[in-house]
Amino acid sequence: MEERHIYPIFDRMLQRSDRENLLKQKGLMLWFTGLSGSGKSTLAIALERELYQNGILCRILDGDNIRSGINNNLGFSEADRIENIRRIAEVSKLFVDCGIVTIAAFISPTNEIRQMAADIIGKDDFMEIYVSTPLEVCEQRDVKGLYKKARKGEIKDFTGISSPFEIPEQPDLTIDTSTQSLEESVAILKKTVFPRIVSFNI
Repeated sequence: MEERHIYPIFDRMLQRSDRENLLKQKGLMLWFTGLSGSGKSTLAIALERELYQNGILCRILDGDNIRSGINNNLGFSEADRIENIRRIAEVSKLFVDCGIVTIAAFISPTNEIRQMAADIIGKDDFMEIYVSTPLEVCEQRDVKGLYKKARKGEIKDFTGISSPFEIPEQPDLTIDTSTQSLEESVAILKKTVFPRIVSFNI
């Protein structure tokens, strides 16, 4: 076959703008970071519900649906933690490119690892939300007893106890669930997020 008859497949593929026009929304990555028990998943679920009720298509990615699926071969070594976030970011990029609002709720403890995620997804599509709930409050909540085990040395390299958590340098939004109610937090999120994902009146 002559080369002039070979065309790049991308010439035939729909573009991101086509999918966003179909959904009438902009793809965006909402990256919740914070200590275990800070309220990341609770906020993510509440925000997803709020977006859904306003006709926004979104998808939550968290430890339960990632660690049991595409990352089920990874452990908790430093290298595996980095690979865990890298894969999450790559999957998120695909969702965002489809015009889907993607919500991630992961500890992602270092600025370097969060920067990696932002670089993969694209800084213009990446919104970092720091759930700054203090360690003592997170420990009080400790539903799974993880902090107690970490204090006893039964869990190694546990973020906040035996492994550091680096406070985000320039988060797009900071929420402290020890001083702000769930309703207040969701209202703040809604006010901040909606202008980024909708180009029409809800």
